[in-house]
Amino acid sequence: MQQLDRKSALVIRPSELKDARELIMLDHMIWTEETAPGPLMWRSREDYLLHAPPGSQLIALQDGELCGVVGFGCPTELESNRHVCEVNIAVHPHFQRQGVGSRLIAEIKRHAASHGIRKLRLRVLSCNTPAILFYRKCGFEEEGRLREEFYLGGRYVDEIFMSCRLTGGEGDGD
Repeated sequence: MQQLDRKSALVIRPSELKDARELIMLDHMIWTEETAPGPLMWRSREDYLLHAPPGSQLIALQDGELCGVVGFGCPTELESNRHVCEVNIAVHPHFQRQGVGSRLIAEIKRHAASHGIRKLRLRVLSCNTPAILFYRKCGFEEEGRLREEFYLGGRYVDEIFMSCRLTGGEGDGD
C-alpha cells in the first residue's frame, strides 16, 4: 500500500480535461459488483466527458498522482431541486484508509455550501459495508432504501439512499 507523504500536501482541485484518462482508469478499478450495480465501462474518452465534464468533480492529488475523486451534480433539472447535490466518491486502492476520502467529503461540503447547496445525497449498495460506515462517519444518514433492488453475485442487494444536510452555510454537515 502506498502511503500519503506527510511532507507534501494533498492538493484538491476541480477536474480538468487533462485528468480524463486517469479518472476513467480509476472508475474501471473502483466500480465493481461490490460497489456498483454493474461495472462502469466508458466506450470512449468523449463518452466519459459527456458524463463527467471538466469541473464536475474535485480530484485529490499528491505529487501529481491521482489519489481520489468526488463527483457532484444536481440530481434533476428541476429548479425546486437545485438545493440538492448528488455525490459519488472513489479513492484509489493505494490511498484508501489514509484520510483522502474524508478530505474529499469535507471539501465537497465546503464547495456545495458556498454554492447554496443545503443537502448532499448519495446512493450505496447495502453489501458495501465499508462505504456505509465511512459515509456515516462523514455525517451522512440513511434516508431510504429500495429493498432487493439489484441481483448481484447470486444475491439480492438493497440500494440505500443517504444524505447529509449542510447547516449554517459552513457545509460541515453537523
